[in-house]
Amino acid sequence: MRRKTDNMNEIRQKINSIALYVKALLKWTVLAAVVGLAGGLVGSVFHISIDYVTELRDHNSWLVYLLPLGGIIIAGMYCLCRRYGRLDTNRILEAVQTEEKVPFILAPLIFIGAVITHLLGGSAGREGAALQLGGSIGYRIGKTVKLNKEDMHLIVMSGMSAVFAALFGTPLTAAVFALEVTCVGIMYYAALFPCVISSLTAFAVAGVFGIPPVRFGAIVMGDVSWHLALKLMLLSVACAVVSIAFCASVKSCERLGKRYIPNAYLRAFMGGMIVVLLTVLVQNTDYNGAGMSVIESALSGSARPEAFILKMIFTAITIAAGFKGGEIVPAFFVGSTFGCTAASLIGIEPSFGAAVGFTAVFCGVVNCPVASIMLALEVFGADYIAVFAAVCAVSYMMSGNYGLYKSQKIVYSKLDAHYIDINAK
Repeated sequence: MRRKTDNMNEIRQKINSIALYVKALLKWTVLAAVVGLAGGLVGSVFHISIDYVTELRDHNSWLVYLLPLGGIIIAGMYCLCRRYGRLDTNRILEAVQTEEKVPFILAPLIFIGAVITHLLGGSAGREGAALQLGGSIGYRIGKTVKLNKEDMHLIVMSGMSAVFAALFGTPLTAAVFALEVTCVGIMYYAALFPCVISSLTAFAVAGVFGIPPVRFGAIVMGDVSWHLALKLMLLSVACAVVSIAFCASVKSCERLGKRYIPNAYLRAFMGGMIVVLLTVLVQNTDYNGAGMSVIESALSGSARPEAFILKMIFTAITIAAGFKGGEIVPAFFVGSTFGCTAASLIGIEPSFGAAVGFTAVFCGVVNCPVASIMLALEVFGADYIAVFAAVCAVSYMMSGNYGLYKSQKIVYSKLDAHYIDINAK
């Protein structure tokens, strides 16, 4: 009799365990799909807005002279909302790590600020807006349905994945990036399912709007040899150094700007003026906005030798002045132009060197090797995925403890299985 009772209890426990998994599956399917729909819609509208203002600026080059005025407007918006605390990508990362709240005002601020930045020629990207928009959307939906604090972390990551996927058309990268970027060395696997569902849903929504995913033409590596392998390793190490220089320049310029020009309005005006003067000096607008056309040229095998340095300067000043958008697309610019130039010097096909630089510098600045491999797979195809995996591994290790985001935690050392738990430099 006791054996029969024990068997019945065991069966009940198994049924209850299965029920918990089924309940979680259904719950996150619905929640992640809702986040994906909302994130895909907002991300698509943002994408269309950025494309529109970029085209408008390309046809009206005089708009860049209004950049200082745009900086003052952005500074005014954020100063009016300073009672909400810090309003940037680091706030989103902290919401995943802790019980930090994400104010709803973050979404419209970054949307408007990024549009103004791109309209007037600030050197910025889109990913900062993607993470802030997505995190804000996920947090708001989570609060609406009254999720507990553990689930709030997951739904914020789902939102990050959704808008990232809508903007870049890389759903696998978006899902893994949200898992990796917060804490280097560990991944929140519990968020894998909701992040995948939300990113795929948002990607589908973007497709409905006719937004093409970021894809580049076929690239050719050349004949495989030990000489080529050594050259690629050398290039990967060089890209890691460039990623360190990029992160250090952005953060140092931002820190120095706040120290010597503490007034946000004056800092925005002066930063805008410097970018305008630099634009006049270089006599082109290659370094204003995201610079996707230059990235495409580099991946076709053509890049100015000084392009990556100038883009770092333009981006560091833009971010330090308080303009909005993000640094990842500029990192793509820096990586692809550097890779193209360096490859031609050491005997690698320039277009393939640009692809290596594109991927390796991204990996170095965000400390997300798996997401970087996914990025290479989605934008360049699977032909050389093993090479890109090796490139990302080298760049990840050699980029040290540097990163774009101050709130990114480096939990484990890149050199051994050693717990360090520090913030990225």
